[in-house]
Amino acid sequence: MSPSSSAASVRRLTGTLHAYAFLDDLVLLYPVYALLFADTGLSVWQISSLFALWSVTGVVLEIPSGVWADAVSRRLLLWTGPLLTATGFALWVLVPSYGAFALGFVLWGAKGALCSGALEALVYEELDRLGAADAYARVLGRARAAGLVAVMAAMALAGPVLAYGGYPAVGLASVLACLLTAATATRFPEHRTADARGGSGEGWTRPLRAGLAEARADRSVRAALLLVPAVTAVWGALDEYTPLLVRDTGVAEDAVSHWLLLVWAGATAGGLLAGAGQRLGRTGFALLLAGSALALAAGAWARTPAGIVLVALAFCGFQLASVLADARLQDRIGTTGRATLTSVAGVGTDLATVAVFGLYATVGSATTHATAFAVFAAPYLVTALAVAAARGERPAEAPVTAKRR
Repeated sequence: MSPSSSAASVRRLTGTLHAYAFLDDLVLLYPVYALLFADTGLSVWQISSLFALWSVTGVVLEIPSGVWADAVSRRLLLWTGPLLTATGFALWVLVPSYGAFALGFVLWGAKGALCSGALEALVYEELDRLGAADAYARVLGRARAAGLVAVMAAMALAGPVLAYGGYPAVGLASVLACLLTAATATRFPEHRTADARGGSGEGWTRPLRAGLAEARADRSVRAALLLVPAVTAVWGALDEYTPLLVRDTGVAEDAVSHWLLLVWAGATAGGLLAGAGQRLGRTGFALLLAGSALALAAGAWARTPAGIVLVALAFCGFQLASVLADARLQDRIGTTGRATLTSVAGVGTDLATVAVFGLYATVGSATTHATAFAVFAAPYLVTALAVAAARGERPAEAPVTAKRR
């Protein structure tokens, strides 16, 4: 493949990825579905049980779906998943009830499991085929940023659309976004052979056995698997509580969303900085985590609107570290079980996130949201120390050929 042809193929892949990421998060139901549940008459307990069902579905299906992504077409999973979500969202607004909401969350959780490992694996291997695997962190970071921009757009559009047509209009817009996401997924290139998918004789067992065997045999793969949830889980869970933290600073109720946009903008910037962040060595990566942790603790402890600026800065650092941790994992995987191992890391993240929710409920009930946020900066300081003390290669970037087989 000529350099010009390769560059064009990379542009097509990244353009498709960024469009997919944007449309996937352009769901107007995101900011208002809790209101829909409450207006339907659900109790707080029922709403909480829906969230739990959503999380459990993702945890149960994550690794099986990763194995499936290694055994069949990953592109197939990427367009099938959004169709499941579209079905769930349609049920929510057509027959609003606890049963419909529960089924919708099961479908949503299944979609997340189907697409999580498949997307990263497809993008990395297609970039590797084009000789551009070293661009993975930059490409993924921009995709994460595109998704966050879509979330902010959905937050801005949900109010006017809700006022115009009520929940049916918001639901219709969300279903259309899912359908467009599925259509975009069909544009992904995929050049995996039947042998790469496990072959006709070994089927599903080959990617599963290959991925687990590599994790057992290679310490760097195990370390990368642990680093992803260590970096991603805490701030991902804390994000759900940022509205409460902002409100406790004394800002007006109608201004909370404006400050939340600042926090989202910080996370978006972190994704865009991923390309430059690849140059961080082990010490630099550790300093990134430690600095972000200190910014989170200081910003929360300030208990003023100005402190939210530091929280946004912390989320910028955490998003950057999350993308780099994922890139590190992809660089170290060298078998047919790429999506399987990515899903293993996803399960670790999901379980750690659930644990953070439980611990936050305990800490937040006994103290304030500001104190709870400051307390949860500590795990990042511990991770930073562990990274700085670890032996081996740079955590943010590894030689692309190191694990190629």
